[in-house]
Amino acid sequence: MTEILPPKPDLAHVRKEGGVIKESVGFRVFRGANAIVLILVCVVTLYPFVNLIAKAFSSEGAISAGQVNIIPVGFNVATFGVVLSDSMFWTNYGNTVLYTVVGTIIAMAITTTYAYAISRPHLKGRTFFVGIAVFTMFFGGGLIPNYILVASFLGWRNSIWAIVIPGALSVFNLLVMKSFFENFPAELEEAAAIDGLSTYGVFFRIVLPLSKAVLATMTLFYAVSQWNSWFSAFLYLDDKRLFPVTVYLRNLIAAATGSQEISGGAGDAVQIASNIQSVTMLLTVLPIICLYPFIQRYFVSGVMLGSVKG
Repeated sequence: MTEILPPKPDLAHVRKEGGVIKESVGFRVFRGANAIVLILVCVVTLYPFVNLIAKAFSSEGAISAGQVNIIPVGFNVATFGVVLSDSMFWTNYGNTVLYTVVGTIIAMAITTTYAYAISRPHLKGRTFFVGIAVFTMFFGGGLIPNYILVASFLGWRNSIWAIVIPGALSVFNLLVMKSFFENFPAELEEAAAIDGLSTYGVFFRIVLPLSKAVLATMTLFYAVSQWNSWFSAFLYLDDKRLFPVTVYLRNLIAAATGSQEISGGAGDAVQIASNIQSVTMLLTVLPIICLYPFIQRYFVSGVMLGSVKG
């Protein structure tokens, strides 16, 4: 029998001199250029965030003069004080947390069950149900029919359901999760069925516990989308006590800008108007930044496992 040896590693970029392995000049040049490119990518990626933080803590005059880059100039926290001292801010912030949690739970429940069902090749009408989902990616009823449906027909105006239900299913996330479930080892499900588990038992006790990567990724997608959402609340909510924080901050920006125009650019209104965009964006994105490190290790593997079929 002929022994199959593993392929030899490519050592074209190294050479041996005096018993010491040294890298070739070309390979060292490549490594240096690669490092420079990666550093530049990191700088370009991080600069907007660092600049945002610097502007949030800088004075109005420094921002207007274009003196703020990555270090705060004329340090101040006046805008933070205005925003954080308002009880309505905390009420709306709590609403955002509620909408995000409830919306993400509903979205994940719908997406996982729908994706698992259409991933089973023996499902009757499987092509039809996949087609319905894909159809909605390209065709929609439009803003006015949607508003009539949600506000008038369903009666969800000034209700949490107007925020969390209409966007509960992302077809992109559905297709990624469907692909993941299609690649799930059928032997595990067959063994569980032989042991007496029903379809629901297989799904909840076997499939979901082994799908942590794709579940964490989809949870992040839905949570970020729900957290940043403002248009549905702006459209369907009239009561300020029900606003999410994004609508609160949007109204604060509009009020500060209007005050600046009326006052001719003087006083605290100018200070708030100049800093408000940076402060509001910082306060809005901060929770997501804090959440991401805990699930980022699932992010790449979850997307790749659900998008590559093999």
